[in-house]
Amino acid sequence: MKTSYDTSTDSLYIEVRPMPSKRTVEIEPDVMADYGADGQIVGYDIQHASTKAALIGRLILVPVAAQ
Repeated sequence: MKTSYDTSTDSLYIEVRPMPSKRTVEIEPDVMADYGADGQIVGYDIQHASTKAALIGRLILVPVAAQ
């Protein structure tokens, strides 16, 4: 898992798997989930991340299937 944070936009990207995104779905306001070709989540794009600490904690704890 990798993360990148942009302080100028308060946006956080959590890369769950190092695969290209084929589809993006807004799962709640300001939170997008990126899905790979296999239909599994590859990452999350979170806007206004500094206000979403509880959500970020839950996303980080979600288990990901072994590759």
